Amino acid sequence: MATITDLKKQVLFEDTDDKHLGKISKKLQELSIKRGSHVFREKEDTKGIYLIHSGKLEISKTTPDGWKQTLAVLGEGHFCGELAILEKRHHEANAVALEDTTLFLLSKDEFEKIENEDLVLANVILKKLAFVLSKNLRRMNDKFLNVLVNY
Repeated sequence: MATITDLKKQVLFEDTDDKHLGKISKKLQELSIKRGSHVFREKEDTKGIYLIHSGKLEISKTTPDGWKQTLAVLGEGHFCGELAILEKRHHEANAVALEDTTLFLLSKDEFEKIENEDLVLANVILKKLAFVLSKNLRRMNDKFLNVLVNY
């Protein structure tokens, strides 16, 4: 089970107060994923937001001609699966464990309960998701522009 100390190490919850972390910790499932195993695949229904407690995940997409394109490698403290939750759709990428990995899963159902039952906590989570997503977008834009300038 995730502790408050575990959750404070998560990017998604690093600024969240102990009261809310205690509430969240009770809603999480702990998952052990073996190296090489899929956490989720493209086009699968979402199960929730995956918080990486230990290990590494590779997020990739398969191109139309069958090639794997790595989008990100995520380590301890990071998360994935949030886009499928927010957009209420299937996963658009694959997540594979690069090493034995421990995850905390905030299930889709538990996330929706938080949205409906605790607006303050939902607001905290959604603000942090927006912040991290915008930071990632800026980083990708910078990389893209750098490639164009150096081309």
